[in-house]
Amino acid sequence: MNKSHGELTEWLVPLAFVAVSSWVVWHLPAFLLDWLPYESDSLRGQVEAIYLRSDVTPNLGGIFGGYVDIIDLLALIAIPIIGFIGARTVQPAGIEYDDATSIDRIALFIGRATMMMIAIMTIVMLYEVFVRYVVEKPTEWANEMTLWFASFTFLTAGLYAMQQRCHIRIFLLYDMVPRWLQRVFDCISTLLVVVFAFFLVYGSYKQVFVNKLYKWELYGSAFNPPIPATLQPMVLIVITLVAIQAVLNLFADWNKEPEYHTDEPDEEEIEMIKRAVGED
Repeated sequence: MNKSHGELTEWLVPLAFVAVSSWVVWHLPAFLLDWLPYESDSLRGQVEAIYLRSDVTPNLGGIFGGYVDIIDLLALIAIPIIGFIGARTVQPAGIEYDDATSIDRIALFIGRATMMMIAIMTIVMLYEVFVRYVVEKPTEWANEMTLWFASFTFLTAGLYAMQQRCHIRIFLLYDMVPRWLQRVFDCISTLLVVVFAFFLVYGSYKQVFVNKLYKWELYGSAFNPPIPATLQPMVLIVITLVAIQAVLNLFADWNKEPEYHTDEPDEEEIEMIKRAVGED
């Protein structure tokens, strides 16, 4: 796979993905109201009232008399399209994992989108500092918005870390054994990840998707974003993707030569970092 040279598309495509995904997440109650039946009129009315207070485009009107308007629908359609384009065009940087497969491109692109969310958080925090201490008109939304994006960043970064094999690992025993036993260790660790993901999803999907997402539970602050309604389902989605990525890593690394780790600095990695930041 070719190495990235920092083309503009590597910024614009993930940024567009974050933009359309954020729009859909913010207007998700419209899809719930139009596409899912509610067990009671009072619950439906509660979700409807929340959505009408937060709808960014209230004057557009819903398609076919519902709540989902044309922008909501276009944003929903754009998510897989932009995601596909991003996964097809993303290129690993000089310091990233070399042997990324076609499926690994998904996690690699999610990593790029995560980087865009970090940039957005930084801009929001700088804006809040300016209006709070210079203009003396602090916002009600900046802190919760930053918390919201930081939570998503923390989760999606876990998937990226799994694909890059840069999660915390202890190699003391692993490096001492032959390759066939290393493969046994790899199988055991992957099995533990998959089992953990399975029981986490199995044990909490009803609580998360019914009591949080379906009821569109809010944060309870002045800005009152739907952090519980969106973040908890995202935990289950990401842990499932992490488990799948762990299995993919197991198959991809099965026939590789063993690697041995020491406390000495990795000169090759240091050189790649220097090249990535433009140093000779």
